[in-house]
Amino acid sequence: MIKMKCIICGKPLNNGIIIYGRGICISCEHRLINSNIETDFYEFYKNCIRRSLIQFLLRGVNNECQDYRL
Repeated sequence: MIKMKCIICGKPLNNGIIIYGRGICISCEHRLINSNIETDFYEFYKNCIRRSLIQFLLRGVNNECQDYRL
């Protein structure tokens, strides 16, 4: 079995959250939750998540979600 890696930092995933089969480690999860949405770090995390999950979005669906801050 292949060990999963965090989609943000690339470290081996021991625990954290799984989104569409992709993992975010617990330390990146805490950093993301506690970061201010106007910072470059938040934009970096958002872009890492978007790049990793974009293949799961349906074609023709707008990936700019208006209801959530991602």
